Amino acid sequence: MMKSWLLALLLTAASTGCSVDAGRSIGEVGQPAPDYSAVTLAGDSVSLASLSGEVVLLNVWATWCHPCREEIPVLQQLHEDHADEGLAVIGVSVDARGEEANIREFAEDYGMTYPVWLDPAERVSAIFRLLGVPSTFLIDRNGVIVWKHLGPLPPGDPGLAAAITEAL
Repeated sequence: MMKSWLLALLLTAASTGCSVDAGRSIGEVGQPAPDYSAVTLAGDSVSLASLSGEVVLLNVWATWCHPCREEIPVLQQLHEDHADEGLAVIGVSVDARGEEANIREFAEDYGMTYPVWLDPAERVSAIFRLLGVPSTFLIDRNGVIVWKHLGPLPPGDPGLAAAITEAL
């Protein structure tokens, strides 16, 4: 009796899970970027939808993440090199609630001049189905993910450079 109950439970879970996103891969290249909103360090509400028509490089990071620290100069350089062309580099911090002062100080220490959004509940991780940080997504002017990367961005990544050039 216990085995048939367990089998029924597993089959129900499997069939329910398969039908939720049938045919659609959230957070994958070629798919529309999911709806996502957060707040800035200043407390203003922001969203990907508000950046519609822009090319967005969305980078999810945390102050406690060593590889995230390594890639900040790469992101800052991309921001400096391409902001005038229409690239919006956005850093989404998944640090815990109440860490705003530390995040602000961190951003200053690392010379981050691109916008930082706060997501202490890590909604971005669930929405984009992230496996870890840092994670980076390039979203084109039509809101479609055209490139993604898990791990720190290496300086001069040719795949990212080509994707940015094409998206711009």
